[in-house]
Amino acid sequence: MEGSIHADKAFEKVIYPNKEIKNREFENCTFRNCDFSGSSFAETRFTDCTFIGCNLTMLKLNHASINNVVFKECKLTGINFSECEDFLFTVYFENCLLDYASFAKKKMAKTKFVKSSLKGVDFSDTTLTSALFDTTDLERAVFNYTNLSGADLSTAYNFDIDPEISTIKKAKFSQYSLQGLLTKYSLQVV
Repeated sequence: MEGSIHADKAFEKVIYPNKEIKNREFENCTFRNCDFSGSSFAETRFTDCTFIGCNLTMLKLNHASINNVVFKECKLTGINFSECEDFLFTVYFENCLLDYASFAKKKMAKTKFVKSSLKGVDFSDTTLTSALFDTTDLERAVFNYTNLSGADLSTAYNFDIDPEISTIKKAKFSQYSLQGLLTKYSLQVV
């Protein structure tokens, strides 16, 4: 991966854990079955890129730019996406393991999380208006002062959202998951 600008390239089975990759640009690139676990992509720009089957556990993204990036079947455990630049931050996740990641204070309107595990994810102060949580496990996910207006959580499960401290106006929930909005009241829903 020498050079600072990579456009229209495919990276396959690149094994590069615990390395520092800094000040690079990746545009319209595909990463397939790569291992960048524990690596740092500080101040790197990803635009219109796709990651498929990659291990990105504990990836560091200090001041990285993530614009229209798709993650499919990736392991993204423990990534602090809050460290990414806010400008044009857009992501899509499908069949991913995002446990213990953080999106605190990110603006993520219309973001899609599809068939993914988001256990322990921090969504504090995050804007998730019109976001989709399709068949997502939100066990122990933190929703403090989160804007979920118009979000679709109708197939999400294991969530605990306090409607008194988060905005849920026009959000969609399944009747079978409503207990996730009542947890703090210690009610028994039968």
